Amino acid sequence: MASNRIGRINEEIQRELSSLFRTLKDPRVQGGMVTITHVDTTTDLRYCRVFVSVLDKTQEKDVIRGLKSAAGYLRRELGMAMSLRYTPELQFTADDSIEYGAHILEMLRDPTKVKPANPANEHIVLDGEEE
Repeated sequence: MASNRIGRINEEIQRELSSLFRTLKDPRVQGGMVTITHVDTTTDLRYCRVFVSVLDKTQEKDVIRGLKSAAGYLRRELGMAMSLRYTPELQFTADDSIEYGAHILEMLRDPTKVKPANPANEHIVLDGEEE
């Protein structure tokens, strides 16, 4: 029952934050295309980790710094928009799951590009690979 509530709160926080991101005037945040990929709130609603993905990876650190500096403003606005007893403290983390997923898809498409993680397995020949 509580996990359903936390899930709904996570979705609501994600929705509200994405609309609040558009109001930020920090050039570090405005410059990169920022997407909230996942929100994870603790069960006591004290902390909320927000996973963001940035289109331009060269700006990722600047965007995260900009979001961290705007965390107080975002928390206050989130508290006014949502009716929670506690407004969670926002912690922003870069998310590379989209990039990782693309890497896995590339490995599945062309297994000859895959190098064994363990050097002891180098003798194994993959399909489509010549000895």
